[in-house]
Amino acid sequence: MQLQPVILSGGSGTRLWPLSREQYPKQLLALVGEETMLQATAGRLAGFRGRLPVAEAPIVVCNEEYRFVTAEQLRSVGRSSRHIVLEPVGRNTAPALALAALAVQEADPVLLVMPADHVMRDLAGFQAAIDAGIPAALEGAIVTFGIVPDRAETGYGYIRTGGARADGSKAIAAFVEKPDAATARRYLESGEYLWNSGLFMVRASVWLKALAALQPAMAKACEAAWQGGSRDADFVRVDKDAFVACPSDSIDYAVMEKLPDAGLGISGCVVPMSAGWSDVGAWDALWDIADKDCSGNVARGDVLLEDSRNTLVYAQDRMVACVGLDDTVVVETPDAVLVARKDKTQNVKQIVAALKLDKRSQASAHRKIHRPWGWYDSIDAGPRFQVKRIVVNPGARLSLQMHHHRAEHWIVVKGTAEVTNGDKVFLLGENESTFIPLGHVHRLANPGKLPLEIIEVQSGSYLGEDDIVRFEDTYGRG
Repeated sequence: MQLQPVILSGGSGTRLWPLSREQYPKQLLALVGEETMLQATAGRLAGFRGRLPVAEAPIVVCNEEYRFVTAEQLRSVGRSSRHIVLEPVGRNTAPALALAALAVQEADPVLLVMPADHVMRDLAGFQAAIDAGIPAALEGAIVTFGIVPDRAETGYGYIRTGGARADGSKAIAAFVEKPDAATARRYLESGEYLWNSGLFMVRASVWLKALAALQPAMAKACEAAWQGGSRDADFVRVDKDAFVACPSDSIDYAVMEKLPDAGLGISGCVVPMSAGWSDVGAWDALWDIADKDCSGNVARGDVLLEDSRNTLVYAQDRMVACVGLDDTVVVETPDAVLVARKDKTQNVKQIVAALKLDKRSQASAHRKIHRPWGWYDSIDAGPRFQVKRIVVNPGARLSLQMHHHRAEHWIVVKGTAEVTNGDKVFLLGENESTFIPLGHVHRLANPGKLPLEIIEVQSGSYLGEDDIVRFEDTYGRG
């Protein structure tokens, strides 16, 4: 029997815009410390000495759109997984957990379900709480972990605890929605309430049994999606049509809240946890947990502050200077700048909604776009032209492709490029260039051991990314 980490890496983190975006959400960002939130989550059980051994690699359930960057981030910290389960569409946490359980149902381990976008500042406290929940999970309970509150918080759901159980956990008296300020103070003073963390522990077989009984349509759709899926290297692709038909719901609503009246012989319980937890739901939450200067300011990047207090400034691309700010958030990226009162940052999602309505690219993507072979940054654009900085990882290659509407000029800035241009294949060194005429089949590859960097100048009547006809692709893209 093993403890199997399951990392749920969905969600878009819209309240942390403009840094977090749909195609590069907050779990892929290094918001706290040097590691990204995904990497920190994958390493959260390092050195665990509890009642069960920890499985060698996590199961990761993530959106298909950022599968390659997810795999690369895990690989770079030595946490590669053979089970990166790809969701063609988001269907919330209950179906995501079902896919993870189906992936290991034969071994039937204890699954530890962790959102990829949470922070734990006290790993010892986290691991102690996890170990305390194992006996209940082994006995067939679905265990959740409640955060011991340190303030009257209105932004979280709560769990009202019942009496102590023989396995050391506590009974769940009720799940409670986000309260108003007065109610939150009453919850804090009573000592009976915990914040709902979104962390769960359950045997794979127990979860599948509970889901089949309480959400049969969801269970059937997940089973069909899994059975109709396929493996692509480290990725598991579920059947898209079956999963699209799956109802969408959270673990709490789909199962946990219905267990007391279900008569399944499966109980729900909660283990209190004090581990410096935060879901980093918005910029004010990041300010709360970050290290501050003597004036209460948090500064990341090239930042100058004068006569400012209790302010968070995040500069990604340029120097940002702030004078006379109080309780303010300033976030700068290459294509967008956010300025907000710190107590209003929950409303940033309304800005994202407006951007989507206007079909603005800033709603979903950064200027710098990650690809399985490396990345590109659109550094300039105008009528009939676009300029990109392209970096190709050692040994990587782009697809063999052709464009109907644009020609391209490639200038090598660093490294060595292997170029396919029509029926010719040749090498280019630094300061050398080539021209790809419209309609020519071409490919760029990096045969060297160092990153390849080029400047690409596109010109033509249409420069969209959908003007790509792929003939061959290492990464299985159409």
